Amino acid sequence: MSQPRPRRLRRTAALRSLTREIRLSAEMFILPLFVHEGQGDQTISTMPGVLRHDLPGLLARVQEAADLGIGSVILFGIPDHKDAEGSQAHAEQGVVQRAIREVKARFPAMTVIADTCLCEYTDHGHCGPLVAGPGGWTVDNDAALPLLAQTAVAQARAGADIVAPSAMMDNQVQAIREALDGAGFGEVPVMAYAVKYASGYYGPFREAAGSAPSVGDRASYQMDPAGGYREALREARLDVEQGADYLMVKPALAYLDVMRVVKDEFELPMVAYNVSGEYAMVKAASAAGMLDEKRTVLETLTAFRRAGADAIMTYHALDAARWLRE
Repeated sequence: MSQPRPRRLRRTAALRSLTREIRLSAEMFILPLFVHEGQGDQTISTMPGVLRHDLPGLLARVQEAADLGIGSVILFGIPDHKDAEGSQAHAEQGVVQRAIREVKARFPAMTVIADTCLCEYTDHGHCGPLVAGPGGWTVDNDAALPLLAQTAVAQARAGADIVAPSAMMDNQVQAIREALDGAGFGEVPVMAYAVKYASGYYGPFREAAGSAPSVGDRASYQMDPAGGYREALREARLDVEQGADYLMVKPALAYLDVMRVVKDEFELPMVAYNVSGEYAMVKAASAAGMLDEKRTVLETLTAFRRAGADAIMTYHALDAARWLRE
């Protein structure tokens, strides 16, 4: 009997491609974009290649994404005015609402996802109104729910194809689903940040969005990194029961095992969020000559797919789409 030779199937690039189980394509990427109310695009020191866009710059970047075959973007807003309740999040002329209308008018086929949260809009950087408690200031969960619901409706009214609540407030998906249905937007899906950890990988995003908490941190409402699978499954199950259409795991790279467990348990589409810190580490290491950026990024994105991701939210989306065309 001849000896087994798995290497036969790896001998050439064509053979390797023929037998791959995991494939990447630009259509499964979601490009995160930051939009501000000023003029001109602004650099972000911790995220090379990522910008805060004004509206013309945003439209140019969406055109770039469309030309590369990327069909989805998610918008994060940086308003000029912030207050204790984040009122600009649901204002009719709020920065994201205006951006949604502009993008959908120019690119009707582009799927526009709206990040539905308050942290970019509050003057304290938390995801809802603050209340004093025994351990200090914390977010008033139930006071945040109607504000998140108002924001989702405002985003849907502006033309958002999907709303994506990221605040990690208990029962936020139910509040948003009921508000959307009641306002006549029953067809708008909810992409739940179902399993979202209080992670150290978010640092660059907080500079980009101007959303670093001025008091305390988000550990009382985002998930404990050591919480384990039971907490992750419970959070995901609650969102499914409340009407979520997509489930997300955030961050993705450090929680591949969690993604796999959640994907195996539920039948909803899975979204991996390749977050700002993961992006920044690869950029810094590649700039220092420590690794091959293209090879590392594509390997990482492949890992998300292998762990169960149906879609990948990533700041590498434009580069990855170019590399896949080569």
